[in-house]
Amino acid sequence: MLNNKWGLNKSQRMQLKAFICLLGLILIVVLFLGKLASLLLHRQQAEEQPDPSTQTSEPHVPVVQVFTNVWILEDGEEGLLIFHDGQREQYPYGEKPDASDLGDDISEDMSGNQFVRPEGSVREQVADVELTDGAVTSVNLKTEKLNGRILGADDTGVEVEGYGKLPLAEDYRGYRLYGSLQMCTVRDLHFGYSNADLCLEDGEICGILMAREETMEKIRVLIKTADYGGKYHEQLVLTSDTSFTVTYGSYESPLTEGHSAGEEWVIDTTSSYFEGGRIRIAPDVLTGKVKLKNVSRSQGQPAYRGQMELLLTDQGIVVINEVPLEEYLYSVVPSEMPSSYPAEALKAQAVCARTYAYGHMEHAGYPQYGAHVDDSSSYQVYNNILEQESTTTAVKDSYGQLLYTSDGELASTYYYSTSCGVGSDATVWKTANPPDLPYLKAKHLSHSAMTEQVAAMAGGLKLPEDDIGVRMQDEETFAEFITTVNKDDFEAEEGWYRWTYSVGKLDSDYITKRLQDRYDVNSRLVLTLVDGEYVSRKIGDIGVIKDIYVAQRGPGGVAEELVIEAKNGTYKVISEHNIRYVLNNGTSKVERQDGSKVASTTLLPSGFFVISTSIKDGNVVGYTLSGGGFGHGVGMSQNGARQMARSGFLSKEILLFFYENCVIRDIYD
Repeated sequence: MLNNKWGLNKSQRMQLKAFICLLGLILIVVLFLGKLASLLLHRQQAEEQPDPSTQTSEPHVPVVQVFTNVWILEDGEEGLLIFHDGQREQYPYGEKPDASDLGDDISEDMSGNQFVRPEGSVREQVADVELTDGAVTSVNLKTEKLNGRILGADDTGVEVEGYGKLPLAEDYRGYRLYGSLQMCTVRDLHFGYSNADLCLEDGEICGILMAREETMEKIRVLIKTADYGGKYHEQLVLTSDTSFTVTYGSYESPLTEGHSAGEEWVIDTTSSYFEGGRIRIAPDVLTGKVKLKNVSRSQGQPAYRGQMELLLTDQGIVVINEVPLEEYLYSVVPSEMPSSYPAEALKAQAVCARTYAYGHMEHAGYPQYGAHVDDSSSYQVYNNILEQESTTTAVKDSYGQLLYTSDGELASTYYYSTSCGVGSDATVWKTANPPDLPYLKAKHLSHSAMTEQVAAMAGGLKLPEDDIGVRMQDEETFAEFITTVNKDDFEAEEGWYRWTYSVGKLDSDYITKRLQDRYDVNSRLVLTLVDGEYVSRKIGDIGVIKDIYVAQRGPGGVAEELVIEAKNGTYKVISEHNIRYVLNNGTSKVERQDGSKVASTTLLPSGFFVISTSIKDGNVVGYTLSGGGFGHGVGMSQNGARQMARSGFLSKEILLFFYENCVIRDIYD
């Protein structure tokens, strides 16, 4: 009942009551219509729903996968354990579906497969494994195998002694079975050895099984032409200091031809000797040497231990010297370090050279020819200098010794000529995927630093921390260091310890050409400033130069980034090698600290320098570099090792100073 608190008269109260009643009626109608609509919707949905009794289900289409040339690890009750693309994977066995229910395409793909559960053991085999809905429904074993000495390999095939070149399947897989199971490729084959089985299917290699770890005692060296001009010889004149035998012809029916000591044997690219494949020239006694009379080296006409192998290619004859590793080092060490250096330095060099060579024996530099290295500075200089008694003794005294990291991997035994008193680390090369080599550190090459480290090693203590590598990245700190002589540095008396390089008249056109050269080699390391950011862009005429300065230094103070501001742009040169190339004008000589002047036509001695420019009318007209050291600065300084040996340090101490936390092991033990 409404009261009259709003002050309404009787007529107004009656109208309000009528309005409220109308609203109630409308609400009742709305609720009724909503209920009716809901009932109609449910009825429609029910009419549209098919009768379960008359409904036919859609056929299940299985998901089929085929893994080709996987390695089967184990076949057990829980299923099949495989090694697939570097991962261990296990799959249960399933029932093979009726192929007639799978459609024409799938049925055809599955025809010819073997069985669901293989009979007998299938472990340690290469196979194609078919999965249906994640379960194994077929296993196709690759049981045909062969073994032989591997002579060469590329992306098209593998050359096997006694079989010739066998084609490589596009979907081949390689497995290193010894040690920890790993994937491998043809580049990992050990050339000159037979420690790998090859699985065949339809005449193609579908699987490579590196089955056995083998201590390798022979290295295969590609011998370049006269003065290291190239890889391919047009003609060869060979002889030997003893009688020698030439073996040629097919693998099935080889022919031999004997020659007397001193007799010349000549062959060119048109010779019928090549009709059967490779030719082998071997002295008839182990101490004999083969001489290449049309190949010149610093020693004259070099003679080689071991045997020679000749391979005819479309470009010419490839010459490979297969020689015992230790005898190879007899000719490497004197070519890489003067034989007059102290015995302990020569022994350190021998271990570095042996480790470097063995690394390439594991991963060949020329797999297409079956050669591990060549004889030039691209690898290690070999047989450029005659063997010397002192260096041969160093090789024998360090027989079989290799340098390993604390993780058991071969160390990267980089070395260079002379330090400026501090070295750098492996980041100097600015590769796209820089290696993690924590044992190569930027450190002070001084008597006090060496003495402190040797004492720590002898006492089994933690090696002392040295932050000189970081401190030298500061421009002022490095400038003060490189322009003074620290008498405590091992190489303070060496000629290359300090040097200067002056360009009296800058040629911007020449620098433009040098920039373009390095850009063409690696466009990622020569950049142009565009809208505030350095980007890779082809280098045009840079115009007159306004400024040149080192924008960033790497560990130990090595120049890492050089900026050239010019009329037509600003350019950044990255990496010590590129910087050494760009700032070398091809004519100026380097003046060493002893006053001697040395020609430097391609590269500056090192990237350890500061630069001062001469300015006229706002343009750079010349510059002077005050620097030190010779080489990239990573690993062992050879002259540092010489001075360490002279100071009484042993080869092991020298090596573990330059390659921290590494260990020396005898590979033949």
